[in-house]
Amino acid sequence: MVLEHDRRRAQPEWAVISCRALHKAFGANQVLAGVECDIPRGRITAIMGPSGTGKSVLLRHFVGLLLPDRGDVVVDGLSVPHLRERELLALRRRIGMLFQDGALFSSMNLYDNVAFPLRQHTRASEREIREIVTARLRDVGLAGAEERMPNELSGGMRKRAGLARALVLEPEILLFDEPDSGLDPVRTALLCELIRNLQRRRGCTAVVISHDIRAVFEIADHVILLHGGRVVDQGTKEQIQHSPLEFTRQFITGAVIGPLHMD
Repeated sequence: MVLEHDRRRAQPEWAVISCRALHKAFGANQVLAGVECDIPRGRITAIMGPSGTGKSVLLRHFVGLLLPDRGDVVVDGLSVPHLRERELLALRRRIGMLFQDGALFSSMNLYDNVAFPLRQHTRASEREIREIVTARLRDVGLAGAEERMPNELSGGMRKRAGLARALVLEPEILLFDEPDSGLDPVRTALLCELIRNLQRRRGCTAVVISHDIRAVFEIADHVILLHGGRVVDQGTKEQIQHSPLEFTRQFITGAVIGPLHMD
């Protein structure tokens, strides 16, 4: 039996998400090996690092899509691994998540894809739903595309549609799993600008996983660097840009010489 106080955890007042000694393995593959980090409330945090270092795995722990083998994930004072199912569902309604490909339902048009969370999780009337969906599509530059099917949308449009759907429940936290994947540099910059503008306007917390250092540093307030399943550096954008750590300097400059190798 899990008691109420077991589901509450202390964390810094300024943080909305905290990870403590977080471990996760898949068979013999140890993906997370003691992650310690804090994500500030009301800011944009970028999670970066070489491929295969567990960035997406870490993100999925924030919403309980994965549970740790050891350690804890605390979201707004709640220990995610200790939540009951109904509590976890309530937490997820406060979090919007944009997956790499937008994760749209192929059998639904754009309007119904964006309306889906409202129909599933609220008692809003169809008139109210139409007002919300229309506003969110306008926010992401897709007004007038309501009847189009996912296979009629470009990659960038699918990502923006996924963002519109992530916004309809007015989430306090937005999670982006490589939103720039498959996009050219111009569309990556435009999508990052859209994320920044929406986050600033709403005052919510955003967490972005990306490999595009230039685009991310344009919008991020806080940066977490992962390597080998651990956090090797974290801090404000300015602190990371002037970090004395050799790994950090190599990663953000793309230098060939340094501790990071091809293997």
